Amino acid sequence: MAETSKPAPHPSPLTQPYWDGTAQGVLRIQHCAACGKPRHYPRYICDACHSFDTVWKDSTGRGTVHSWTVAHHAFHPGFAGELPYALVVVDLEEGVRALGRFAEPSGNGLRLGLPVRVGFVQGGGGFALPVFTPEG
Repeated sequence: MAETSKPAPHPSPLTQPYWDGTAQGVLRIQHCAACGKPRHYPRYICDACHSFDTVWKDSTGRGTVHSWTVAHHAFHPGFAGELPYALVVVDLEEGVRALGRFAEPSGNGLRLGLPVRVGFVQGGGGFALPVFTPEG
C-alpha cells in the first residue's frame, strides 16, 4: 500500500514570516507596528487600532495549555499512521493563543494550565511544525 503524503502549508505574503521562523526553530508572532498589539493568526489589519502596519517578533515559545483534543480518527489519510495524536491550544506569554501537537501523542499528562514550551518537527512539504512539550 502506498503511503499518502500529508498536506503542506501554502505560505502567502501574509504568513511567510511565520513559516520562515518555524524553519529556523522560532515561533514568530505578528504585532501591530502602531499600537503594539500581538495577533496570531496573522492578519492584514489590527483589530485594536485598524493600522495596516505590522512587525514580527520572536516569541518566547512558553505558555500554558488552554485546551486540547486527542484525535482518534484522521482528518486526512496522511495522518492515519500517527493515530492517536493530541492537539493543544496554548496561551502564549505574549497574550495570544497558538495551536500545535503535544509531544505525548496519547495526551498523557495534559491538564489545564500545564506549562509548555514550543519545539518544531519536520512536517509535510519540508515545513517545520510546532510541537509543545511540558516545561521542567
